[in-house]
Amino acid sequence: MAQALTVVLSQTPSKDPRRQSLQEELLAALLVESGVEVGVVPHIYDLSDDHTGLLYLRSIPGPLVVLCWVYPRPAYWMLYRHGVRGRRGRVLLVDESLDGDADEPREPVRPELIDDLPDRPIYCIDLRAADGAEAVLEEIRRIRDECAAELVQLTPLPPRSEPAVPQKHNGQTPRRWYPVIDYSKCTNCLECIDFCLFGVYGVDGQERILVEQPDNCRRGCPACSRVCPEHAIMFPMHKNPAIAGGTDPDGGGLKIDLSRLFGGEDALKLAAEERDRELIKAGRAPVGAISPPKPSRGAPQPAERDELDDLIDQLESLEL
Repeated sequence: MAQALTVVLSQTPSKDPRRQSLQEELLAALLVESGVEVGVVPHIYDLSDDHTGLLYLRSIPGPLVVLCWVYPRPAYWMLYRHGVRGRRGRVLLVDESLDGDADEPREPVRPELIDDLPDRPIYCIDLRAADGAEAVLEEIRRIRDECAAELVQLTPLPPRSEPAVPQKHNGQTPRRWYPVIDYSKCTNCLECIDFCLFGVYGVDGQERILVEQPDNCRRGCPACSRVCPEHAIMFPMHKNPAIAGGTDPDGGGLKIDLSRLFGGEDALKLAAEERDRELIKAGRAPVGAISPPKPSRGAPQPAERDELDDLIDQLESLEL
């Protein structure tokens, strides 16, 4: 018999009755769904390292679906940061106004920045992308069948005779604000640690960048995401989809002007202003403008020009 798929609902912090109703409808349906175990935790972005909900997530050994209220990409890397790890599963239920295609996992630019992953899939579904509960249930059933096929299940899962009891972990979770790093895009250039003056970032024993003191981050400030050369830094609760992780510059099918959303040519100026504003609030002196970021480590370096380049430019100017 194949191991049951675990579906965990990461509850919305919002009091919106439509969100609350969708959650209740999903839970009621999942509790009678065959081949599915159900759990409930507070919003994963707000979980502290010792919260029982996070301990529960870490204890799940098999395939995992997390239903949440943030984009799939930051949700996956939030879980990774908290030690809930596995290969990223492909999700078909996405916000078509952004990418217009499935949520595709990507190969890391620097594989050595990512620890070895357990051989189990983790699927993150953004509930905001669904028109209703049935669309979410259809995607969960597709994932359940996909996982069963991978495990070469020979015996069909029996229907449940009675509703299951969900695992609930509903401790207090104050709202938080901190950056999430997408390690599939990060090149470990360390621009973020140089830019941030609040001690949010650090490096581990292998000199890999990490969010070391997340609660040092200044609420509402996304400045470091604007200076990241690879757009690897996300703030999941930001209203701008590019900063919140709803778009992927290298994912294809992009329907919006990403550079405009990040601040365009004035991104560095805007980031400096945001940082100065937070320094002043903290009673510290502003530092002003910043220099353009250095080319990221591992990124292609611009070639030096030579006489042949100048000759080609001259020929092109003649419009022969």
